[in-house]
Amino acid sequence: MTQPAQAALLSRKEHRPTGSVVETAATMGIELLTEQDDRALQELGEFDLKTSIWIATPAAIRAEGGALFCDRRYGKVCVYHNGAQSYYAARGFRGLLRV
Repeated sequence: MTQPAQAALLSRKEHRPTGSVVETAATMGIELLTEQDDRALQELGEFDLKTSIWIATPAAIRAEGGALFCDRRYGKVCVYHNGAQSYYAARGFRGLLRV
């Protein structure tokens, strides 16, 4: 687990998950989608109309404790931020497998 991901996980006071999205994706051998990847995917169809997904977050934002996520609302792909320690039962992630 990367140092920012480990720090975010350990900072959670209650209901701490067993791992992070970054760690899970690495274990699966995939990369988290970037904002650009998610926007390209959304050109193929309408996804994330009721939930949101964590996306790869630039190192400078992660270094300050932040994390980015996307969803689709009002016909637009929206990008938001949370503290990396945030977690939600309904927020997932998508990954990219390079072959």
